[in-house]
Amino acid sequence: MNDPKADTTRQAPSGDHGQSALTRRRFWQLGAAAAVTAGAASLLQGRAADATTATTAQDYFDKAAELAGDDPVLKSIVNALTAGFTPPRPPAPAPLKIFDNIAVLSAGFVNATAILTPRGIILIDALNTPEEAEQILVPGLRELGADPSTIKYVVVTHAHGDHFGGAQYLADQYGTRVMMAPADWDLLAATSPANAPTRDLDITDGQKLTLGDTTVRLHHTPGHTRGSVSPIFPVRRQGGAHTAMLWGGTNPPTRTADKETYLSSLQTFRIRMKRAGVDIELSNHAFCDYGLERMAELRSAPGSSDNPFVLGTSGTQLFMGVMENMLRGRIAQDQEAASGTSAASAATTAAHTAGCGC
Repeated sequence: MNDPKADTTRQAPSGDHGQSALTRRRFWQLGAAAAVTAGAASLLQGRAADATTATTAQDYFDKAAELAGDDPVLKSIVNALTAGFTPPRPPAPAPLKIFDNIAVLSAGFVNATAILTPRGIILIDALNTPEEAEQILVPGLRELGADPSTIKYVVVTHAHGDHFGGAQYLADQYGTRVMMAPADWDLLAATSPANAPTRDLDITDGQKLTLGDTTVRLHHTPGHTRGSVSPIFPVRRQGGAHTAMLWGGTNPPTRTADKETYLSSLQTFRIRMKRAGVDIELSNHAFCDYGLERMAELRSAPGSSDNPFVLGTSGTQLFMGVMENMLRGRIAQDQEAASGTSAASAATTAAHTAGCGC
């Protein structure tokens, strides 16, 4: 559906520096390609071994590190999913179009991603506060030549304040519709956090949100929260067509059962990614996936045909494989702590359940 005018229901519509940077990027791409080839075989071998041998938390962590190799994107997600990781607080970078129809508006710690269409903007997340929406999102879009008054939808990936904080400001200023999974709308109703948006549109699992010539598929991926959502959407760059995904919540939850839900979501979403031909990985916390560094690479060589966010279909699958092994390790770590088989794991789990914090 294109820009509904009077939808009052809560169901969402189906509706150079340059030369050195290029050298580094080319080196990274070659390394990533090698990691995909070696990692895929290694992952298959690891799964076969898992069927016949007991696997410890450390075995899974070692497998994740082996798959990651020297790839900075994969190493970054390994670090982010390691218990005890302390999220950095990097400075806010300038707004940037990372693809022809995709812009990143970042507060440093957290990003909002704008999908630009001929009929307006679909915004994924809305930063921490109304002030950040006013001082980062609005002027950032204008700086990139986009009109913030055309933000038709904010898709809130999950009900944490750093993702919904600016949503009500946009609704009040521009009539933007705010979308979230029902479970996380319920969470906001139960907890009444600061800056919570007024309940508006529910996201159904797998629904299509269409605006102009762009259709975004929204998938429920519970785990980080019960209502976490991860979108898959089309991307354009220099005449080429790509497909991107954005994982909706990185930090594993505290309870083991919730980590198991997260793992199940990850496995299902990975299959959906493969079917959709996803070749681009994005994050709403760019320190978790080397995203800030990749943005810097693009700034240093804006005319390059290479784009470090394009991992290829095998590369995005490998990214999810690394995540899967890290989650399996975190679950095994919990189980080892509960059974007393590993004092070290028990101490680590008790002290560091927060993980990435994102």
